[in-house]
Amino acid sequence: MKINTSLTPKSLLPQISELFKISGTKILAIHKRWKPESGTPVFTVKGKYTTRGWTEWTQGFQFGSSLLQFDAEGDRSFLDNGIQGTLSTMASHVSHIGVHDHGFNNISTYGNLLRLYREEKVPRDSWAEAYCELALKVSGAVQAARWTSLPDNLGYIYSFNGPHSLFVDTIRSLRVLSAAHTLGHVLMGEQDRKISLLERMLQHAEATARYNVYFGEGRDIYDIRGRAVHEAIFNVTNGAFRCPSTQQGYSPFTTWTRGQAWALAGYPEQLEYLDALPEQSFKDLHVADLKNKTAFVSRFLQTSIALADFYIEQTPVDGIPYWDTGAPGLVNLPDWRDRPADPFNDYEPVDSSAAAIAAQGLLRLGNHLQKKGKASEGKRYFQAGLTVASALFAEPYLSTDSEAEGLILHSVYHRPNGWDHIPKGKKVPCGEATMWGDYHARELALYIKKIAERQPYYDFWSTL
Repeated sequence: MKINTSLTPKSLLPQISELFKISGTKILAIHKRWKPESGTPVFTVKGKYTTRGWTEWTQGFQFGSSLLQFDAEGDRSFLDNGIQGTLSTMASHVSHIGVHDHGFNNISTYGNLLRLYREEKVPRDSWAEAYCELALKVSGAVQAARWTSLPDNLGYIYSFNGPHSLFVDTIRSLRVLSAAHTLGHVLMGEQDRKISLLERMLQHAEATARYNVYFGEGRDIYDIRGRAVHEAIFNVTNGAFRCPSTQQGYSPFTTWTRGQAWALAGYPEQLEYLDALPEQSFKDLHVADLKNKTAFVSRFLQTSIALADFYIEQTPVDGIPYWDTGAPGLVNLPDWRDRPADPFNDYEPVDSSAAAIAAQGLLRLGNHLQKKGKASEGKRYFQAGLTVASALFAEPYLSTDSEAEGLILHSVYHRPNGWDHIPKGKKVPCGEATMWGDYHARELALYIKKIAERQPYYDFWSTL
């Protein structure tokens, strides 16, 4: 991508204002039409949200979007919508033992709501705050219980595929584990064994860095520094790593860009979190050869930088990626990295949701490095994040169609399964939105807005 060095958070405020203006009408349209018995809205078909059963991982984005909208604009109706949806719908997601997606559903709802109380954006309410705290504690413990142990004091929260499966996207969902730890919670095991949620977060993150992220060290002949693989497969009998895999990417040896984006968002956010923890929090924690705060922070920084460099190097100049960097149709798009992404091409879809997710990671990494005195390096990543956001917050990605419910267009869900809508006259999916793409665009816009307006820094932990 070509990084625009002239952008500032303040210069994006007009785009952000327009985004939230459009966003509000779309949230209300979904709220008015959607029936709870219809399930969870997942992606749009011909501009209208529809459901797609696989796992229930997008409900929190629906109601979390209302809470972000309230935070951005102060319209109480969106707060009421978010609270009502959380109360009526989200309890089953707190205790859901069948998925790894707890951070997606529950930080977006209970986490955002608790933050709004603590920031006094709404009047403080001790019972409501205790309710949100309890939800986050239970959600973090349930997520942590979905555990496969590995040698070297490692392990991972296994995906919905089963105990053999480590998904890269869980890194972004780990924030509920960290939130529950910050709230003072532990997972209680057999014989009342107290299991540290922070330790499980660190173990999972290190396992993901080892087996889902590449560092150009010759692990296999497709080892390109900074790329990420969707899934790592293990022999659960002895914990041996067997092979990379994917369901949503083109192959295990190419890079599904949304999976890479989940990691790029997750590691810098957790890097910020670790940096804010006192040294005492790491006492007696031992994960592989990582034994103190300095070692953990260094590892998270190494992983974040590798992921960010890959994204910058392997994405078109506007910062909007195609759905997989090895997608076979890209051979028909010469020099696709050296020109803006073309969502209307006949060969491969772009995935704007990957851009919405990755941009926040680039910004957080850049912010962290600048705070640590690495101004030049940090500015590069921060400006890369602003470059992605500026492209995403404009047409053809920002939907200005008042009849369409989606906010950010040209997002895809599952290309290999053929789930995404292909408009009449087109050969590949385009022109549709996804619930996670819309949510993360709103979260990205709110993050930049708070920086531009010198509001409290947007994170998931500092108000807990």
